[in-house]
Amino acid sequence: MNLGLDGARVLITGGASNIGRGIVHAFAREGARIALSDIDEKQARRVEREARDLGAAEVLVVAGDLTEPGMGATAVDAAAKAFGGVDALVNNAGWSLGEFLARDDDRARWQKLVDINLFATIETTRAAIAAMRAAESGGGSIVTVASEAAFGQIRQGVYGATKAAQVALARTAAREHGRHGIRSNVVCPGLVIPEGPEAVGDDSLWSGGADSVFNENQIDYLLKDTPLGRLTLAEDVADAVVWLSSDVAARQITGQLISVSGGYTMP
Repeated sequence: MNLGLDGARVLITGGASNIGRGIVHAFAREGARIALSDIDEKQARRVEREARDLGAAEVLVVAGDLTEPGMGATAVDAAAKAFGGVDALVNNAGWSLGEFLARDDDRARWQKLVDINLFATIETTRAAIAAMRAAESGGGSIVTVASEAAFGQIRQGVYGATKAAQVALARTAAREHGRHGIRSNVVCPGLVIPEGPEAVGDDSLWSGGADSVFNENQIDYLLKDTPLGRLTLAEDVADAVVWLSSDVAARQITGQLISVSGGYTMP
């Protein structure tokens, strides 16, 4: 099926590593014009080259820290100026570090989770809505990558709370801006382990290897409760994001949440 994304103008935040990299690759295969926003410029440049090789019409790297006030709007403006507008935003930038709620007393860490996962999403979403409304053709798609932690998961209390807030934000955008032709949906991935060292930057949580984030015992425990019995891949998440971003395939879908977790969660 032709998803109608050839030449589409897409901004992907956190597009340099793991899930974000997979999303960039998927849009590149569709021939989209991609603005890749990430704090890790070195890794972003690597993914830029990969995206061009995969067929992206254009690739723009917008390096910067989305927790800095104004950076989300700067990324949207850069994409709009380079491509003449924004057709799709993918809110993928995020950060996580698990801890049991009763032990999680680091307020600075809470703030970092809120700044990256929520405030950055609010800013980019608002800026993208303004850009989409200003376009002559009007309309667009916003896909927010949340997490199955939004439904309550062990050692993910504060992180999950920020992801649940993302769900509420995305659904509010869908209700408020559907009349402007803007669709807003949510994808909640299960655990996604990077496919290799080339899939993450030096400063990524995963840069020390998968065991530094999720050990084999934890993975086995998770898989026991996963009906399909397999881990989620970055490309699985990317396929869902690209489909939701298509006005051909998903023109009547907004305010919806899709879990891409092998059935681990069924919201």
